[in-house]
Amino acid sequence: MILHKFKNQSDLDRAAADLIISVVRSKPNAVLGMATGGTPVGLYKEIVKTYQAGLVSFKEARTFNLDEYVGLPVTHPESYRAFMQRNLFDHIDIKAENTHVPNGNAADVDAECRRYDELMYQQGPVDLQLLGIGHNGHIGFNEPDTELSRFTYQVTLKAETREANKRFFNSIDEVPTHAVTMGMGSIMQARAILLVVKGQEKAEILDRTLNGPITTQVPASLLQTHPRVIVMTDCDVEYKSQP
Repeated sequence: MILHKFKNQSDLDRAAADLIISVVRSKPNAVLGMATGGTPVGLYKEIVKTYQAGLVSFKEARTFNLDEYVGLPVTHPESYRAFMQRNLFDHIDIKAENTHVPNGNAADVDAECRRYDELMYQQGPVDLQLLGIGHNGHIGFNEPDTELSRFTYQVTLKAETREANKRFFNSIDEVPTHAVTMGMGSIMQARAILLVVKGQEKAEILDRTLNGPITTQVPASLLQTHPRVIVMTDCDVEYKSQP
């Protein structure tokens, strides 16, 4: 793991955007793993700025999103498809057919999970996977549990995850109870991973991710086993790498 610490979120956003852009510049048909939530909004804005300045093109790039709510209409402003369109896809030259988000409204969710994995297998591996982290250590919607799924699957969201996401809805009752998410195996297949962590309130879980035991109770701790993880944060943490 490589840890980069920043004094403010604007510098962090710029650095994270620059890393993603560098991947696309060096490999125009790169496969990017995308994330949603509050964490990537700023870095997506920086990517859009760079595109609007004529300094990068996404015409050949392909994207796969980590997850999507189950049962939330695609037109709902808090669906992850709508989030990606609003914050990134509608503002760059990426082709619509090259942007992939799980279908949380599929008649057969299990079949949709298998379809998504097969599509990633055909087009991948992902060159750079962007991740955030939940307060309980989840990445994507891989929640703490006694075991974790290898492949894309439907997950029941923990109460604390729904509580954290209710700020995007009118009430907790509107927050979906289930989601489709890439499994840990799918995430770990990426050639490189960029973990972005914002806010000092996440310092403890980031410390456990970087330095704690590898455990399914902190799904993000499995990143310790990946050969190329770049961590960008404004948290006051240290990476106690082992010799």
